[in-house]
Amino acid sequence: MKANKATVLTFAEKCKSILSSNWQGQLNTIKADAKGSKEDIYRSKVKYICKRGKPYIWVPEKELHNVNVIVDERSSFAVANPIPGPLASLLRSIKKSPARIALIGDVVPLTDAKVKSATEVLKEVILSEQKAISESSYTVSGVLSSSDHSCTSRSENLKEVLEGDEKYIVYKFNQRSCIYVDGNGDTHEIDQEDMNASKADPLALLSAKLIDGINQSAARRRALMLFCLTYFNTNAKDAYMLSVDRKGFEVLSKVPSPAMKDGYGQFQWRQFRLSLKEEARDVEAFCRQLVEMEEEAVKEVSGHSGLA
Repeated sequence: MKANKATVLTFAEKCKSILSSNWQGQLNTIKADAKGSKEDIYRSKVKYICKRGKPYIWVPEKELHNVNVIVDERSSFAVANPIPGPLASLLRSIKKSPARIALIGDVVPLTDAKVKSATEVLKEVILSEQKAISESSYTVSGVLSSSDHSCTSRSENLKEVLEGDEKYIVYKFNQRSCIYVDGNGDTHEIDQEDMNASKADPLALLSAKLIDGINQSAARRRALMLFCLTYFNTNAKDAYMLSVDRKGFEVLSKVPSPAMKDGYGQFQWRQFRLSLKEEARDVEAFCRQLVEMEEEAVKEVSGHSGLA
């Protein structure tokens, strides 16, 4: 169950997946006035969608970005892996950041015709999530409905752009380079050709709801603890789902530190990667394999304890 190149996504795939899973990012532009560009950076959170792998950004009319880009189109766009609920609180407490990406490029305002086209795509994105949830099986809908809808639903957050009173200017972000920052803070520069050729993971669109739904369930978190025991021979005191993709998932577990003796001492949070037996083409396939793994773990632990 150890991770290797065949059982994990490439950095480019991770970047595309983060872009597809989130709906909000931090836009950074160079402050400008009547005399031209300054060295100071103006930053704010903005909503976006991806069309053919490229971000289309909705910037409120009142934002200073709209003035800045008239003088200097250069900008950067930072997007984090969306991690809501109890996991977000845990990561803050242990000072661990979610994986994130930084795109460097230019923001270009869309023509009226292209704004209309981008808005239609926005509507399709909203409907696609709602359709995927409504057509899911009992098991999947149970997991997804357990999540915090207001924090994990792309459709609910993006609907504010269409239904709110605020007016927006829509931009296309023309990316020149991309940097992936992992959970440990290590940076990886992504080759632009790899980025262009890669696709988002099929689980990305619902990954936030899936992760939070699992973490909101005490029974499922106990199963994650069993995985640590059966696959890594480690007794976990607590565990959370950290990330999911078509090839597997990562678990953040509270386990004894190396200095612990006879059950006394400190605990530490460690990250474990588990691979699926076969790639999951959708959330249904992922949940089915997760349930199978849970059942196998329970049988193995029960067998060793003499309860089988």
